Amino acid sequence: PITFYPLEDLVINVMESGKTPLFLLLDQLSDVRNFGAIIRTAECTGVSGIIIQKKGGAPVNGDTVKTSAGAIFKIPICKVDHIKDAVFYMQASGIKVVAATEKTDQNLYDIDFTEPCAIIMGSEGKGINPSILKVVDDKAKLPILGEIESLNVSVACGAFLYEVVRQRL
Repeated sequence: PITFYPLEDLVINVMESGKTPLFLLLDQLSDVRNFGAIIRTAECTGVSGIIIQKKGGAPVNGDTVKTSAGAIFKIPICKVDHIKDAVFYMQASGIKVVAATEKTDQNLYDIDFTEPCAIIMGSEGKGINPSILKVVDDKAKLPILGEIESLNVSVACGAFLYEVVRQRL
């Protein structure tokens, strides 16, 4: 079985560990295979924990576990009532919250990820809820050079997380 952690406990434990926190918040991600792929990438890039909503997102099921290649058993996952409340808690804990969204002029490579931070990825169809976008500390987009307007959410998440890794090496 998968253990879900209370957000407060996870944040406190990570802050006390001495490592620079890196959290991943998933706002209404709906596809279990994307969810599993994101978990796998998150584990490989040293994400401290993943925060998901209790209702409305992709379920944790056999496909999620399989696609995560077992990473789901190696990374803490929190279920919260509302992602926005998790954003406020992160900010109150000194963690910068960055939204991955095309609704900005700021490029991913202009963000400082060397400090404690959390990255929010949105749902496949709608992106990040506009009410959440209003309260984040920063917004960043991936440069898209082709004609297709966006990447698959798990691919975009990988690009964001590996930019954090690059900056923290």
